[in-house]
Amino acid sequence: MQNKTRKKPYDHKRVEKAGVVHIYSSYNNTIIHITDITGTETIARTSGGQMVKSDRLESSPTAAMMAAKKAAEIAIESGINALEVKIKAPGGHNGPNSPGPGAQAAVRTLSRMGIRIGNISEVTPVPHDGCRKKGGRRGRRV
Repeated sequence: MQNKTRKKPYDHKRVEKAGVVHIYSSYNNTIIHITDITGTETIARTSGGQMVKSDRLESSPTAAMMAAKKAAEIAIESGINALEVKIKAPGGHNGPNSPGPGAQAAVRTLSRMGIRIGNISEVTPVPHDGCRKKGGRRGRRV
């Protein structure tokens, strides 16, 4: 006796509603901002500072995980089930070009929440010989 299960016509097609998650991760804070695919309409916006009381814990992976979980719940509620990830560090002229400790934890949490992750790109601004760095001729003397 064969086990025959009838497939419903909508089983094989899963409608994907995509969005973009902008993760700004510095050594002071982690900000998670989910928008629609064009980037014009904000769907969810949370930060590590909203999750913890102490200032020194704002950039921690734990705070980033809690912020990502809250943002993912709001995004799932609005119907988004696929995300493109853009990670940004402070960069520019004076900031570090490497993202803080919360970026990786946030991406991992988003994928654990059942959201499909597309391509992950780093969009840290890099100066092309623009303004002069602060510190003077002899640099910063400690």
